[in-house]
Amino acid sequence: MAERRVTIGWADGLHARPASIFVRAATASGIPVTIAVPGGRPVNAASMLAVLGLGAEGGTEVVLATDAPGGEEVLDRLARLVAEGLEELPETV
Repeated sequence: MAERRVTIGWADGLHARPASIFVRAATASGIPVTIAVPGGRPVNAASMLAVLGLGAEGGTEVVLATDAPGGEEVLDRLARLVAEGLEELPETV
């Protein structure tokens, strides 16, 4: 299983708008991805309710993971999105 540990770059953490940006990006990737706070239960990164339920604040570390083929690139892009607090998924890393 591939995973990336990343610190949330959005000041508000994964709440409302940033969570929506992240969930849309995860869904658009077409690859099943999970997200978790360290020591917590991984949740579906394409589920708005699940992502909001993490309660992940800005500066919190999260773990993105997938076991799908081609998942390494998707995780790199999602990790960059989260770490830099971007408004959209980057085309490349």
